[in-house]
Amino acid sequence: MNDRRHLQQTVLHDRHLAAGARIGPFAGFEMPIQYQGGIVEEHQAARRRAALFDTCHMGEFLVVGEGALRDLQRLLTCPLANLRQGRCRYSLMCNEQGGVIDDLLVYRLAEDQFMLVVNAAGRRRDWQWLREQVGAETRLIDQSDTVAKIDLQGPLAPSIAESVLEHSIRDLVYFAFHENLYQGEDLLVSRTGYTGEIGFEFYCSTGLAGALWDDCLRQGATPAGLGARDTLRLEMGMPLYGHELHDQRNAAEAGLGRAIADDRWFVGADQIRNPSLSRQKLRGLALNDRRAARAGDPVLAVDGRTVLGTVTSGSFAPSLGYAVALAYIDRAAAIVGDPVLIGGRRQLSGKIVSPPFYREGTARAETGRFFPDV
Repeated sequence: MNDRRHLQQTVLHDRHLAAGARIGPFAGFEMPIQYQGGIVEEHQAARRRAALFDTCHMGEFLVVGEGALRDLQRLLTCPLANLRQGRCRYSLMCNEQGGVIDDLLVYRLAEDQFMLVVNAAGRRRDWQWLREQVGAETRLIDQSDTVAKIDLQGPLAPSIAESVLEHSIRDLVYFAFHENLYQGEDLLVSRTGYTGEIGFEFYCSTGLAGALWDDCLRQGATPAGLGARDTLRLEMGMPLYGHELHDQRNAAEAGLGRAIADDRWFVGADQIRNPSLSRQKLRGLALNDRRAARAGDPVLAVDGRTVLGTVTSGSFAPSLGYAVALAYIDRAAAIVGDPVLIGGRRQLSGKIVSPPFYREGTARAETGRFFPDV
C-alpha cells in the first residue's frame, strides 16, 4: 500500500475527488489517473472534442537578468539566440556526460527574462542544478507554488478558450504565447501541449485555477487524467522523462535533433556529438494486436533469442486499435520495417516504425479552422 502522508495535492484536488477520479501517486503528488468514464473516453475526448488536464504539479522557474540568455545558452540544448519574445521552445538540460537532467519548455518573456517549465519529479533537482550553474548576473525565481497550470487540448479547445478568456486566441500560432485576462486577472496562454492536438496551456494564479477549470468544463471540456495523457503522448511518440529520457542515457539516442543546437557549445555537447557514445536509437514498435508491451521488456530478433533493445513505454493505442511502444534498439538493428518480437510474460510480435504512430493530430493546424464561423 502506498504511503501518501508526504504527497502533495494540487489546488484542483477537491474537484477531482468530487468528479469521482481515481487518484494515485505521481511525482510526489496525488494526481487523477482517470475519471469515471475511463481512459479511452478521455483519450478520445482529446482527439475529437476537448480534454482538460490538471498539470499544476509541474514547476515554473523565472530566469532573469543580464546573464540570463548567456547562462541558458550554456545550460540548454535548444537554439536560443533567435528565440523571439512571445515564443517558446522544447529543450533538454543535460549533464556533463550528455545525459538528460530534464526536458522542458523555455519561454522568452522579455529580452532578459525567461520562464522554464520543468517536470514535477525533477523540480528540486533542476532548481539545485540551475543555482549551481548560473552566474552572478542571473537571478532565479521559483514560482511553482504560486502558479497553477491547466492544459486544454483537442479540436474544441480554440472555441472553449475563446469563450472563457477576455482576449482572442485566434492569432496564436504553434509554440507561441501571449498574456490574456480571465475574470479581470492576468494569465499566460501558450499554444502548446503534450497530446498532438491543437490546444492551450494556461498559467494563472492558484486562486484563479478553480474557476477557470470549472468554466472550461461548463463549455464542454472533459476532465482527463494521467492515463489518457500517457496514451496520447505515446501515440505521438513523445518522450516521457524517466522512461525515454534520464540522466544515464545520452541525449543523442533519443532522436530529438530539433531540440539540440548544432552551432554552439553547451553542457554535454561534446558527448552528445560523439557518435561512439550513441549506441542505440529510440524507435517505435507497432504491435500486431491489442496486447501491450511493458517498460523493461526485451526487444528480440525474430529468432526469439537475439536481444536488440529494450521497451521504454508501451500501451494500447485507442486511436489506432492496436498496441504501440517506444524502445531503444541497437543502431545496427534499428531498421524501420523490420519485424521483431517482444519478450515478457507473453511474447508479442510487431515491427519497427518511425514515430509518430498517430499522424492525424491537429497541433500545427491553423487556429481559425476550428471556429464554426469560418
